[in-house]
Amino acid sequence: MQEHYRRPNTDPAVETARADLAAAFRWAARLDLHEGVCNHFSLLVPGRPDHFLINPHGRHFAEMRASDLLMVDAAGKLVEGEAPPEPTAFFIHWRIHRTHPNAACVLHTHMPHATALTMVEGGRLEMAHQTALMFHDRIAYDDDYQGLALDEGEGDRLARVLADKPVAFLANHGVVITAATVAEAFDALYYLERACRQQILAMSTGRPLKIIPPEICRRTARQIEGERGNAFGHFAALRRILDREEPEYRD
Repeated sequence: MQEHYRRPNTDPAVETARADLAAAFRWAARLDLHEGVCNHFSLLVPGRPDHFLINPHGRHFAEMRASDLLMVDAAGKLVEGEAPPEPTAFFIHWRIHRTHPNAACVLHTHMPHATALTMVEGGRLEMAHQTALMFHDRIAYDDDYQGLALDEGEGDRLARVLADKPVAFLANHGVVITAATVAEAFDALYYLERACRQQILAMSTGRPLKIIPPEICRRTARQIEGERGNAFGHFAALRRILDREEPEYRD
């Protein structure tokens, strides 16, 4: 991937996109949804669907600013920023963006409770709590860990794993969340980790999970789908808190 540098874009839509993604990084750090300086979030650039924003390698989520984010094109060429992203970030994210038109935002994390479910044989998010029903029939499972995504082939394989689902559990690895906006993707990331934490706490009792009947799952999932606008209210509130407490994230 070739290195190139240009001053950050001043298009208002792009600046809003940068601030939204930076806010997602800051909150992922606050909520322990990250892992060191690894993991990556990306977002297609408004008006430039062959370019995307992604975090630079080695920058902690808790210190991410809008201007820190890299802009990369479809060939992996750096358009804005100081250095190209790490190869795994490029191959995972661009191949998913390319394959799934509705995946404008792609969040990949090793968040603890969701990742724990990828580490057990046959690990699945069970429909045993109302929060889990937000993900009813929306998760793809990859049960075949293949190592680091260091080429297009592995990136394409992960994109195929998603198929028509917005969420993927990657065996022995972590999760991928996709959505049309940062607000919807982060809302899903937050509630997915909550659902996984609730399940692991319940499993730790040694008692069997009380699974919700399929018809109730389907009906409730439709009801939850009708409230998807809540994601925007949730994310707007998170940004207001950052505006008060860490306003430099917008810089």
